[in-house]
Amino acid sequence: MAKLTIKDIELKGQRVLVRVDYNVPMEEKDGGMVINDDTRIRATLPTLDYLVEKGAKILLAAHLGRPRGQREASLSLRPVAQQLSDLLGRPVAFVDDCVGDKVDQTAAALKPGDILLLENVRFYAEEEANDPAFAARLAANADVYVNDAFGAAHRAHASTAGVAKVISERGGACAAGLLMERELQFLGDELEAPQRPFVVILGGAKVSDKIAVIDRLLDKADSLLIGGAMAYTFKLAKGLKVGKSLVEPDKVDVAREAMEKAARLGVELLLPSDNTVVTPVVTDKLNKKGKPILAFENPRHNTEPDIPDNEEGVDIGEHTASAYGEKIAQAKTILWNGPMGIFEDPRFAHGTFAVAKAVAHATSQGGAKSIIGGGDSVKALNQSGLGDQVTFMSTGGGASLEFLEGKELPGVAALGDR
Repeated sequence: MAKLTIKDIELKGQRVLVRVDYNVPMEEKDGGMVINDDTRIRATLPTLDYLVEKGAKILLAAHLGRPRGQREASLSLRPVAQQLSDLLGRPVAFVDDCVGDKVDQTAAALKPGDILLLENVRFYAEEEANDPAFAARLAANADVYVNDAFGAAHRAHASTAGVAKVISERGGACAAGLLMERELQFLGDELEAPQRPFVVILGGAKVSDKIAVIDRLLDKADSLLIGGAMAYTFKLAKGLKVGKSLVEPDKVDVAREAMEKAARLGVELLLPSDNTVVTPVVTDKLNKKGKPILAFENPRHNTEPDIPDNEEGVDIGEHTASAYGEKIAQAKTILWNGPMGIFEDPRFAHGTFAVAKAVAHATSQGGAKSIIGGGDSVKALNQSGLGDQVTFMSTGGGASLEFLEGKELPGVAALGDR
């Protein structure tokens, strides 16, 4: 995808507004908010280093959480400024607003190579509404717009689409950052004509989340390996019993159509032959939505095609993990999106971690190109310590899926073409 990048434009002395994705997980500790995972911050370092080296005056815009237009102290980006400063080894200024006089004054004092992080843009409801007046205020201190926030590129918000429109209309460049460029390269260009065998691994909870992805990838893949709860909807479509497993009965026809399409195209579609099952037991505790929390008891290995009525599948089994590993080992291109089970619970992480090891080994030893489609797959790779042994890990969750579906992302469409 031939989009303008920061390597194509003049940056020296320019005021550059960079949309970054600093929507990082945080928790309260000792009266303050602490960042749990700074992967998304680290991912922007090459772009920021490049802008500093070229003498740009850098303003960073980002969101954190869902404050819905209200100021929430727990969702301030102030801790990010300190973390970013530590990672860059240089000062990062912070202002507790993203528009207005305070921002204007601080921005006016920036020198080439300086970095200023603005407060959470979602403290204003106008951000998600893509309000033109708010976009103009955000763009007031910028000559150039750079989007390096692929994870937010599927949203037509003021900071992802509106600002680009304002700046381009007044003759300013709108370009992709280095991270955005890599996202478009690996999720787009590299998968247009993948080196074969091309193995796609799809997991996660719902078939409905990946209907369009499955349909599109069946036209390109040699093998499709299905795991996670979505596998039980496929099993239901084959007439098998799935017990109390998480399924989407209304998507059985979709799963059946996918299997029929795979058969027509000669694509190997593999489902788990065995799994780990548990007995779900209702507890007296409630989750954030007010629903009872289930305790998973009596985990065991199930090798039967059917799952008993009182049990729930929570992970692929050892035989499936081994069979999937053999397919992955033969691959030259791998796309993985979605875990194989409830990997957050160590008892049910074996399948996901086995796939992670197989993907890493195929990359480092077999020379495969491995592309990880964001979300929980990235989290699993990082937890298993294998994140540095794959070719590319996307920073997008929903954005990755929509891009793989072939949808136009507003944050990408707003950038200039080469």
